[in-house]
Amino acid sequence: MVKLVSVKPSFKAGKKLVATFEENGRRRKVHFGQAGAQDYTITGDKEQRERYRKRHRGDLKGDPTRAGYLSFFILWGESTSRSKNIAAYKEKYNL
Repeated sequence: MVKLVSVKPSFKAGKKLVATFEENGRRRKVHFGQAGAQDYTITGDKEQRERYRKRHRGDLKGDPTRAGYLSFFILWGESTSRSKNIAAYKEKYNL
């Protein structure tokens, strides 16, 4: 079973955040979000959020630990609070 361990600022150039997942005792990091770019948690702009989600809805195929899922649900989720979006993402995918 996969577990989301943490979401922290990314140390990788050009990326905003890094999520750490654990499965079978092994940890894996997934960097996501464009560094310096706006997102719903920063702007609170619902129209911008809807445009992003409409544009990227088709990217949600397969593994929910991929960067596209993380951006969609954490940076562009229902709330402007990243912690609320992380909690909702974890609940949705049982992580």
